[in-house]
Amino acid sequence: MKFIVSGIFVLVIAAASLPAQTPPATDIFLADLQWRGDSLFVNQIRKVVAHSGYDNQPLFLPDGKAFLFTSMRGGMQTDVYRYDLHADTVVQVTATPESEYSPTPMPDGRHFSAVRVERDSTQRLWQFRLDGSQQRVLLPNIMPVGYHAWLDSSRVALFVLGDPVTLQIVDIRDQKPQIFLGQIGRCLRKQPGSQAMTFVHKISDSEWWIKSLQFPELRFTEIVRTLPGSEDFCWTPAGVLLMGKGSVLYRFDPRRDTAWRPVHDLAEYGVRGITRLAISPDGRKLAIVAQE
Repeated sequence: MKFIVSGIFVLVIAAASLPAQTPPATDIFLADLQWRGDSLFVNQIRKVVAHSGYDNQPLFLPDGKAFLFTSMRGGMQTDVYRYDLHADTVVQVTATPESEYSPTPMPDGRHFSAVRVERDSTQRLWQFRLDGSQQRVLLPNIMPVGYHAWLDSSRVALFVLGDPVTLQIVDIRDQKPQIFLGQIGRCLRKQPGSQAMTFVHKISDSEWWIKSLQFPELRFTEIVRTLPGSEDFCWTPAGVLLMGKGSVLYRFDPRRDTAWRPVHDLAEYGVRGITRLAISPDGRKLAIVAQE
């Protein structure tokens, strides 16, 4: 794989505060997904982002030709990078003294949003053009933001740190948050074919549920209990949940399944400790974060 540094936008400010701890060493794998009837097959599993250290939080761009991710390289702060599938190249997108996390394509197709850890350790949601330029804070008064996901072009779901952490929905036009629930997990995903935001509700240390918040009814629905100790999931475009535990990928179809079903054990490809998952818009590619 080639490594290219381009499209860098440098913000000249004082040095940012360092993260509280060094993130875990992780790599990103890419796999092909194929459906045959009701059976899901995983093929061509390969490690595509494998520098020593933290590579995490992949999300595909709308055209499916690349994904953005967070990486820590040569220091103690993180930047946003892009992996291009066809060229098999990694391109640096931001190069700031501050840290950016959770790069997320925005619904307009021209920007991405990310959580920035600012020089005074404030964590707010920022907007960037896809090349990393034209950086601006989106929600000046909402902090500390941990994670986020877009419900539509104006509404964004937030994981806001606190005691407890809370699920909040904010319309960026009026900047007024609605607080819905506490004790949620970091994974926020819009449910395909609906106006629902899905998340993990950590009821207790041993009972975690994937739930949905349906709009405009503002109704909560239980979907399925998570795999024990796992909190990261993604949806296929057809509405099937994927989740990993250890080296095994699992699936759950809310329309017909009553329990998680194993899809493939990826240990033979060097995959272990699966956490975050991201699927391409056409459902044919799966990015998998695993232990280095």
